[in-house]
Amino acid sequence: MFAMVLAIGLLVDDAIVVVENVERIMSEEGLTPREATRKSMGQIQGALVGIAMVLSAVFVPMAFFGGTTGAIYRQFSITIVSAMVLSVLVAMILTPALCATLLKPLHKGEQHGQRGFFGWFNRTFNRNAERYEKGVAKILHRSLRWILIYVLLLGGMVFLFLRLPTSFLPQEDRGMFTTSIQLPSGSTQQQTLKVVEKVENYYFTHEKDNIMSVFSTVGSGPGGNGQNVARMFVRLKDWDARDPTTGSSFAIIERATKAFNPD
Repeated sequence: MFAMVLAIGLLVDDAIVVVENVERIMSEEGLTPREATRKSMGQIQGALVGIAMVLSAVFVPMAFFGGTTGAIYRQFSITIVSAMVLSVLVAMILTPALCATLLKPLHKGEQHGQRGFFGWFNRTFNRNAERYEKGVAKILHRSLRWILIYVLLLGGMVFLFLRLPTSFLPQEDRGMFTTSIQLPSGSTQQQTLKVVEKVENYYFTHEKDNIMSVFSTVGSGPGGNGQNVARMFVRLKDWDARDPTTGSSFAIIERATKAFNPD
């Protein structure tokens, strides 16, 4: 659904480009709709194919991602690429035929929509386009300065890319984690309780500066129910009361794992 929402623009964008270019040629050169359509397609056909290839190079690799990321983005990628291909086919096959048969001829210098809202919009758009062209011309006259600004922006992007963490599902310290305990099958409840007490003593002895409380249950765990399984809910102190480097939940879990599983 998300891909279809994004693809709505792709479905009409190429056709709009074709129609606008045909009308421009008709207005500037006074050609008939058929001749203007033929000339327009000669000008922008390669651009339409090029845009489709560039977008395909971006979205097609997403269909080959593995794991959870691939399962989520595979349909997204296929939908976007399919919509894009259909858009290009419509713009190259159906839209030119409609332009040649449905568009009204224009005299040289004449434009559609010279009155009302569309006339105001076209005039405003043309004025802004002229200002944009003048701005680009000024930038080109001072190209060295703007190249330097571009390099600085590019360097800033690289710096942020290297510094910011990247992950599909980033790890979060929620101030709480669970510890699962499972003894061999046939272990009694008393044996399980001894292990639970041992782990609790470790937390309150070695991690007393980071841990606020521990709540333990015996008889249920991720592996199912039984006397040989237990689960512990460990609540940490607020971040202000913990060391930023050694007090994170990930660091505590790593130390506990090494303490009870040295290998």
